[in-house]
Amino acid sequence: MREGLQIESPDISVDAKVRLLDALSETGLKRIVVGSFVHPRWVPQMANIDEVLQRFKPKPGVIYTALYMGSRGIERYMQHVPPLAPPEREANTTTCHACDVFAKRNTNRYQHEEIATWPEVINAAKEKGVKEATISVNATFGSNWCGDISMDFIMDLYQKQWEMWTEAGIKVTGISLGDPMGWNMPDQVQRYILAIKERWPEIKTWRFHLHNTRGVGLVSQYVILTTLEPNDTVWLDGAVGGMGGCPYCGNGRTAGMVPTEDFIYMAQEMGIKNGELKDVDLDKVIEAANIAEEVVGHPLWGHVSKSGPRPRGDKLYAMDMPFIMTPEEASHFRKGPSVYANCLSPWTEPIKSTQRDYAEWNYRRFKSLKPE
Repeated sequence: MREGLQIESPDISVDAKVRLLDALSETGLKRIVVGSFVHPRWVPQMANIDEVLQRFKPKPGVIYTALYMGSRGIERYMQHVPPLAPPEREANTTTCHACDVFAKRNTNRYQHEEIATWPEVINAAKEKGVKEATISVNATFGSNWCGDISMDFIMDLYQKQWEMWTEAGIKVTGISLGDPMGWNMPDQVQRYILAIKERWPEIKTWRFHLHNTRGVGLVSQYVILTTLEPNDTVWLDGAVGGMGGCPYCGNGRTAGMVPTEDFIYMAQEMGIKNGELKDVDLDKVIEAANIAEEVVGHPLWGHVSKSGPRPRGDKLYAMDMPFIMTPEEASHFRKGPSVYANCLSPWTEPIKSTQRDYAEWNYRRFKSLKPE
């Protein structure tokens, strides 16, 4: 919700935000970023986050977090712990932007100023007894302001962080690759994974924040899943409906995230149901995505939320259904046949199919029901 609503209308009501958050809580997703504690002058969309957190219904087992900026931000965050989880940030993470221009636009600091904070972060981590660290680069794959950024340059930024943590006696086991401007390409993502594994085989925890600006984010996530190894852990950020974007990158709302429902559908169809995916109910994620469209007041970017997953068993489409033309008519998979009741139909007699009969019989057998 932080990534999704920060670029939408600031007039979205608290009631609407609570409705969306409660719907997300029921999906089985284990981690939800509810918003951000930032100055309302710059992000008025988050001005009412305190009220949202006071009114929503926390779901046991769900980790709720939020972004915070500065001392006032963390002070406000702590006022809502619980239901928010204790801050995770990033006492063990060094980071910078690969693009100097985007760094200034996004954080009001240039790259060299970000790098200058690394010794302070590492010293603080050492004092706290941190044993493992994460190295991070944002705008990893390229920049709307500076164009292509060489892999050698990016790897050098990671190398400098790795050396500083290692010299402090802290092992680097995690890495983060950020892409706020949506420059990721699947082959490029794979090259980075393989190069990082070759140079730092001890890294086993990965985080990818890929914006879907140019429509290949889900493909890149597929490559991530198929390139990483069974003993790796990966965090992938998404937003229902693919909502979101970045006011600093020049693409606005078109720089949304990979739609959560599209990723969940792909992962489940591939048989990936472990980790935090094992209890996710795709139907409820789809409902949350449609609620998100109602909340923001315009269509979003997801596909599965509009067409549904591949139908099987008792969800196979009615053979005699009429022509389906509009997205509203296509929503029959979740709303039922009433949405196409008045559509044009050329069928003069019922459609029959022995192949369909077999599919239905096989489904009943699979469900341990007696076939007719």
